[in-house]
Amino acid sequence: MKLLSLFVNVLLVTLLVSFLGCASTAKQEGTGEYFDDSVITAKVKAEIFNDASLKSSEINVETFKGVVQLSGFVNSQADINRAVAVARTVKGVSSVKNNMLVKQSKKKVIEGC
Repeated sequence: MKLLSLFVNVLLVTLLVSFLGCASTAKQEGTGEYFDDSVITAKVKAEIFNDASLKSSEINVETFKGVVQLSGFVNSQADINRAVAVARTVKGVSSVKNNMLVKQSKKKVIEGC
């Protein structure tokens, strides 16, 4: 009888451990993380807007778990580099992903046709 009880207990512990091992990790932000990311996004947008060379750029900013993603269009590679540098200075930014593109001038588009 003791052997059966021991076997059942070992089986239950094994099942419990296996179920805990299958628990998924959080894929969505908690309330605190969402608030922090919103604050980071607002600060990055403000810093970019306050930079005279980037004011006229069409830069979108999104943040997820401290990772800032910049997308949109700018006038030059120098503007891309500047926007990334500005975003990195904001407290709470862990990294910056650059998805910005340089606008083609109308002259280049016409010449290409």
